[in-house]
Amino acid sequence: MGKVRILVLDVMKPHQPDILFLSKELSDLSGIDGCDIVVYEIDSKVENVKVTLEGKNIDFEKAKKAIESVGATIHSIDKVTSGLTIVKEAFTHQDAASMQ
Repeated sequence: MGKVRILVLDVMKPHQPDILFLSKELSDLSGIDGCDIVVYEIDSKVENVKVTLEGKNIDFEKAKKAIESVGATIHSIDKVTSGLTIVKEAFTHQDAASMQ
């Protein structure tokens, strides 16, 4: 089975711990070489963040456990790249139509 190389997650988390802490927790997991977290929405109790993980063999269950350990919830898996090489998303006519 192909190894997961990039994983993009939509996550809802409490304000604390902050994204710096969560980023360090995720990037310390084996198989993950890097982590990027962007806050895209904040309300009075939670913030919604996009978590991008990159590595040679990302274990989704370990990442999920680390995310849930800080009181956060995964809303969706928005993108997955797997295999021996990282394949960039191809631009299609459907993409052009959605930009108009």
